[in-house]
Amino acid sequence: MEKINFTPKDIVNKHFRPKMRGYDPADVDEFLDDVIKDYETYSKETQRLQLENDRLVSKVDELTKQLSVSGDSQVSRPVSNVTNMDILKRLSNLERHVFGAQLNNDDHTDRF
Repeated sequence: MEKINFTPKDIVNKHFRPKMRGYDPADVDEFLDDVIKDYETYSKETQRLQLENDRLVSKVDELTKQLSVSGDSQVSRPVSNVTNMDILKRLSNLERHVFGAQLNNDDHTDRF
């Protein structure tokens, strides 16, 4: 990206060297050339950003459509009827299997 040389305040506050019949035309022309370059840079950057924005808006629209389509398919999946009690029973069975007799012996000695 090209560097912006002037702010609007710089342009307003620019003082040209006076000559006998007014400002030095070469000095004014040089300044105006720089101002024109800045505005061309602004214009190019604005156009680039607008194209990028359009591309991103299209991408968001596309992804939103994909999400709504995939969201509909997720709704149709069956919901599991597993309760907390089922999970506790499974966990208890798993503990018995893993720890075996040790768990059964500990159950008798650690009761309150």
